[in-house]
Amino acid sequence: MMLYTQQRKAFSMLTAVVVIVTMAVIAAFVTNLSGKTVKITTDQYRKEQAILYARSYTEYAIMAVSARDRTMECIDDINANIQGGIGTATNQNTGYRIRLRLSYIGNATITNCADTRELSITVSNPRTPLNIIVDAYVDYRDINNMNRVLTYHRRSLQKI
Repeated sequence: MMLYTQQRKAFSMLTAVVVIVTMAVIAAFVTNLSGKTVKITTDQYRKEQAILYARSYTEYAIMAVSARDRTMECIDDINANIQGGIGTATNQNTGYRIRLRLSYIGNATITNCADTRELSITVSNPRTPLNIIVDAYVDYRDINNMNRVLTYHRRSLQKI
């Protein structure tokens, strides 16, 4: 009778060990999945921020070109740093660097623009308004690999 009781206690102990190991494995999977979810969400947030900055600075470029007297000098570049910029991998800045490159199309007094950014002044209709091509580049660092710089590029044709 005594032998049967000892075997029963050992079976309960083995069952408890198996349950604890199973729960530990499930907890490890849940933690791993949570970490991946946070990384994906952060990467998606940073990319969406870059897209919004590119759109916003494109609108800013349109306003800057519209307000500028183009008989004097054209705007070729607009640069900005948001939240400290991207810095270097050693100082680990997590901001954004925005670079806009503007090119002009049309005959609306763009003779003083740099030749490299003046795409065409011979248009079929002399009343054609001034158009600009805005190349927006938004650079930011990958949170998980600070040596990696990600760049979002947006090109748009805008009528002025």
